[in-house]
Amino acid sequence: MMVFPGSSILRDTVTMLLAGGQGERLYPLTAHRSKPSVPFGGKYRIIDFALSNCLNSGLRKIYVLTQYKSDSLNQHILEAWSIFNPELGEFIYSIPPQRKMNNDWYLGTANAIYQNINLFSSDRKARWVLILGGDHIYKMDYLKLLQYHIDMRADLSIPCIEIAKEEANRFGIVGVDKNYKVNSFIEKPADPPVIPDNPGFSFVNMGIYVFNANVLRDIMQEMEQKKIKNHDFGQDIIPYMVKSSLNVFAYKFFDENKKMKPYWKDIGTIESYYEASMDLISITPEFNFYDFSWPMRTYQYQFPPAKTVSHEGERVGRTLNSLICDGSIVSGGLVERSLLGPGVRVNSFSYITDSIIMNNTNIGRHARIRRAIIDKNVIVPEGYEIGFDLEGDKKKFTVSESGIVVIGKNRVLTS
Repeated sequence: MMVFPGSSILRDTVTMLLAGGQGERLYPLTAHRSKPSVPFGGKYRIIDFALSNCLNSGLRKIYVLTQYKSDSLNQHILEAWSIFNPELGEFIYSIPPQRKMNNDWYLGTANAIYQNINLFSSDRKARWVLILGGDHIYKMDYLKLLQYHIDMRADLSIPCIEIAKEEANRFGIVGVDKNYKVNSFIEKPADPPVIPDNPGFSFVNMGIYVFNANVLRDIMQEMEQKKIKNHDFGQDIIPYMVKSSLNVFAYKFFDENKKMKPYWKDIGTIESYYEASMDLISITPEFNFYDFSWPMRTYQYQFPPAKTVSHEGERVGRTLNSLICDGSIVSGGLVERSLLGPGVRVNSFSYITDSIIMNNTNIGRHARIRRAIIDKNVIVPEGYEIGFDLEGDKKKFTVSESGIVVIGKNRVLTS
């Protein structure tokens, strides 16, 4: 077997990051931006997690495929991720849909790759293509995945996370033999196939793929010529490859998060977004931000440190069990179990609990906020209450099933 050093594998891999998701279930957070560019964790955006994985894995050739409402995402990539040197063969490029082959926009995950097949077909160094989604929170060393792919002589490798069988019917399930060769790929099966060496669990597709570049190109062109639907990897490409007896292998997710339970979140709804955000401020969060051996990168605002200000009497600025980003000032108010993004101002006698307040929002005096997500640049006037009268809130804002009040960006609230 031919041995490839890690540096050679990385040089010969092109990463295609799918970042066009509309994120309709995250509305109104996606009213002006795509799902991958939704803020998360105070100062990050969802796409930063996949891109940080690339950086920490040593991958330096990245195409970000955008589609819906991509202005915010393009700006973020330019500001936060212009760190690669094209002279050294490194790059990160935003690729919008250009109707290269017909008049269609991207029709699915695979079609987005097919419409940009020239990006790895014309590069003679692209031996492997790593395909990622831009809307999951996790840590993964893609070099380990690539090495596994090469060792198994695979045509396609699919990272999978183990989920208890009774919960697995909500996902795309990868059936495997004892060597982890894929023998079935089923969306949301009633009776999910189990893992041979772990029979209480099933393999869930994580939406990450490593292809041999020539195999991916040939399969897509073959399906196109035969007029076989090839818009989606999970529904079309992978079942066709399994049926064609190609070497498709599952890769058991190896988590770099260094926790007992592997962490992989698709924060596709307001409820899951809120739950994952609140976990970050718990005493022992499931997701470890503070592992400096696996840094998470984003755009760093040139803001001063966060500050609390206390005045006389009851005007005591306090933050308890919260994440407070640079440039924020808590002046005589109380913030507990909440996330404040960069540049937030909390004024005297106000009270914020169990909430997510994004960049540059101003909370007026005596305002009271509970279980809310407030997007960027919102002005909350003096004495305003959010989250205490849900029936009243529903007339003005989006309220989730469990009663989380969501306020879109740039709103100036009036009493």
